Amino acid sequence: MTGMDEGTRRTVLGVVRSAGERIWQERLDRRQASVAMAITQRLGVPEVVGRVLAGRDVPLDAATAFLDPTIKSLMPDPSVVQDMEAGAARAADAVLAGDEIAIFGDYDVDGATSSAVLSRYFSALGVSCRIHIPDRIIEGYGPNGPAIRALKDAGAGLLICVDCGSTSFEALEEAAAVGLETLVIDHHQVGETLPRAHALINPNRQDDLSGLGHLAAVGVAFLFIVALNRELRRRGVFRQRREPDLLALLDLVAVGTVCDVVPLKGLNRAFVRKGLLALHARGNIGLAALCDTARVNGPATPYHLGFLIGPRINAGGRIGDAALGARLLTTLDGDEARSISETLERLNGERQAIEAIMLEEADAAALIAVERNDPPVLVSGSDGWHPGVVGLVASRLKERYRRPAFAIAFDERRGVGTGSGRSIPGVDLGGAVRKAVDLGILEKGGGHAMAAGLTVARDRMTELEEFFRAELSDEVAAARAGNTLKVDGVLTASAASVDLLHLLEDAGPFGAGHSEPVFAFPAHRVKFADVVGKGHVRLTLGDGAGGSLKAIAFKAEQTPLGEMLLSKRGQTLHLAGSLSLDTWQGREQVQVRVIDAADPRTCRP
Repeated sequence: MTGMDEGTRRTVLGVVRSAGERIWQERLDRRQASVAMAITQRLGVPEVVGRVLAGRDVPLDAATAFLDPTIKSLMPDPSVVQDMEAGAARAADAVLAGDEIAIFGDYDVDGATSSAVLSRYFSALGVSCRIHIPDRIIEGYGPNGPAIRALKDAGAGLLICVDCGSTSFEALEEAAAVGLETLVIDHHQVGETLPRAHALINPNRQDDLSGLGHLAAVGVAFLFIVALNRELRRRGVFRQRREPDLLALLDLVAVGTVCDVVPLKGLNRAFVRKGLLALHARGNIGLAALCDTARVNGPATPYHLGFLIGPRINAGGRIGDAALGARLLTTLDGDEARSISETLERLNGERQAIEAIMLEEADAAALIAVERNDPPVLVSGSDGWHPGVVGLVASRLKERYRRPAFAIAFDERRGVGTGSGRSIPGVDLGGAVRKAVDLGILEKGGGHAMAAGLTVARDRMTELEEFFRAELSDEVAAARAGNTLKVDGVLTASAASVDLLHLLEDAGPFGAGHSEPVFAFPAHRVKFADVVGKGHVRLTLGDGAGGSLKAIAFKAEQTPLGEMLLSKRGQTLHLAGSLSLDTWQGREQVQVRVIDAADPRTCRP
């Protein structure tokens, strides 16, 4: 690592302009470097592990416990969440009365896993329950009057809305009107005024002081069943029967937590760590079938959940039957699980094809907008777009242009569009959307800092763009100012061993809010480079000591990174990426996921 930057952080390998036009900067400042050395010495771990922990602000005294997060040590008393006790008591009444419970979930992965956690818990108690997942196009997001009336007519005695409902004023009034009491279990940001419900359990309520606003809905749902289980135990329900195994549900909690991109810190991190172990045990028939269909080789990682498992669960809600995901996660029939998994695999392929067409059109419009007036937030829309895929398109635009982006699918007849937005760290998109709703610019909208949904009339689009420019220009400019790649350390192909990777895994799982370690590989020769799959660049790297390492740059073809990698066959490059474990036929091998590269000849000495 060379040079000084901002007095406390140094540039790495002198890279000041990479293929991705980044400065490579050491993640650790001087204070963190001292902590890293102390962790290394006290715990007896490799220096690189100490650097990874210190770079994520793990204190020396907490390092040992951090490497082994447990649910028991990190689980709060569920009662700290507003309305939790009232909700658990009402659900316990329903259980003891033998009432049928209706679960109304969202159509994304968080909604499907949340619904499945509740359903599997109630089923273990012998309680009849049914799940309703709304059709994205016909019903839209959240509870609605017709669905609520249908659930009531079918015999529901209690309605539980999960991953939705916090802003569903009209629908919950409808529930009350037909005599159906409602519990809301959610995590989306809300204003001061709340809809009518027996209990609204949401750690992002403005009057909630639990400090658990970083949980996904599935995490809140797990806290709820912990509280409910405790209430049932207090009432003597388990004196002559076995309690449900709550820890066996952590595989679902892990999937929902990772796929909703909430920060992997504290309890969330423990949920995912222990949930991955539960997933490996293959106790959930549906998840096991999905892992097989998605060709997840070896133990699953957060990468597998976010990029292989999650998109397939989502595929039903995006372009097919929205209930498929929840059905898969709750089935006890192996044949049904395999059949649903195969259907989701097919739908995911169709989704990818639709996304590619939409992205091409959206990217062309975004490029024009950037060149014309460089908007802080990209807002694209079209009559021909599929409403179930707009969130994915927004995510791609956000990645390409390094700014928040919305993609909106318009109903040509009504002149109204529904869209999804994705943000960048440091820009609260959900807050801006709620303000636009309050100002009357949007018909509906909500979300959280990193993702939001909205409904807007076509003739308000210009006004919406102007609102985002006035509201978010400063935040976006500040967030984009430092185009740096934070590097945890320098490695060689020879040093990147399976044993080292397993030690690094103890510092994980990595994801949002707990970033995956990035390592620089200095002057490695590109021994092989070729395009594989859908635009990925596969590589073999070699160091000066004779070490060799497999690598891949996902979706890098026709990008500056991919062009550099392919053009430098036989030459040396500085590379940066994250380590992953590739398991094939029982054999473990380290692989680098390359995220950037630089020509050593252009770097500072």
